[in-house]
Amino acid sequence: MTSMTDANSAADRPETPEEKADRVAEARRKRRANQTTRNLIGSLVASLGIVLFLVLVVVRPDPAPLAIDYVAAAAEAQASLGTAVIAPVVPPTWSANRAELAGSGGVDEWTIGFITADRTFLGLLQGFTDEQSWLRDALRDPGEGEGVRIAEVDWQLYDRRGVDGVGLREIALVTSTAESTIVLYGTASDADLELLATAVAAELPAAD
Repeated sequence: MTSMTDANSAADRPETPEEKADRVAEARRKRRANQTTRNLIGSLVASLGIVLFLVLVVVRPDPAPLAIDYVAAAAEAQASLGTAVIAPVVPPTWSANRAELAGSGGVDEWTIGFITADRTFLGLLQGFTDEQSWLRDALRDPGEGEGVRIAEVDWQLYDRRGVDGVGLREIALVTSTAESTIVLYGTASDADLELLATAVAAELPAAD
């Protein structure tokens, strides 16, 4: 049995070169193990951060566009003007991104912008005038139109798809009432344009 005196003597004696080498090697091994663990944890945290970024930013769906309550806006515009303002009933898959009463060249204008189910654009522009100069400005000099009849209403069709410089006014339909000129225009399909024209026709006063 080793006595307390022997143990103290062993502790007090100088460290041999072999013991020092063993102690240094063990310390290095522990440092390498700790460093490997820290590196592994750091890599894991970085990987989780990248995954979180992809989930929150890259993979997330596009936010739905803010829909405008154009019917309520139309009611306010009508109260302000004291005359009928068009607010057609469109499919629930459509949304309005604009609805406002403004003015251009001294003419009051009621405007609605629709985004269709196909993510194309159709606009409704109601100008409270019968001046042809206003219509030319609104459609950027459309030239001659073609007469068409949709939902028992006579329209002028202006088809300029493929023409440079027309912007969102690639195709348009125009009709008039006793108090206003109504322009439907945009980049949507013929079917969607006709659908909007039919909805507008339902809002027009019956012909005498």
